[in-house]
Amino acid sequence: MKELLQQYADYNIWATKQLVDRINKLSNKEINRELPNSFSSIYKTVKHMWLAEEVWWQRLKLVEHLVLESEKFTGSFTQLSITMAKQSTYWSDWIRASTQIQLIHVLEYRNTKRETFKQPINEVIMHLFNHATYHRGQLITMLHQLSVDKIPQTDFIVFSRLK
Repeated sequence: MKELLQQYADYNIWATKQLVDRINKLSNKEINRELPNSFSSIYKTVKHMWLAEEVWWQRLKLVEHLVLESEKFTGSFTQLSITMAKQSTYWSDWIRASTQIQLIHVLEYRNTKRETFKQPINEVIMHLFNHATYHRGQLITMLHQLSVDKIPQTDFIVFSRLK
């Protein structure tokens, strides 16, 4: 299990970097253009991805009152992507240093509606990476809506072939 989670953590960093590197070549106007999607722009979608990783990270660390830098962030897309990459690295480093016991430990947390849940940490981590994959797919759709060419492939199998 640990090996698989580590592979997904590394994949998460790689796949997001592929897209972010391409997005960073766009104009600020394109990055912030209103597009029909879950979040109304590329910038807002990436900011949400960071928020999700930040929330789950603080839950994992048993922070009682979450302090979310992502909610008040107003910097450039480049700054956003650097900060999000740093957050993603925390996950990879934590998994690398974790034990099997830590990965199956049941985490109790509250969602944004203050409902309490208990789940093994490995399920939380898998959710986190699946969530990122979902939103990377939305980013690709948004890039197509902007008629962007040379959109990188971010499939897990492509990442796996690089080894």
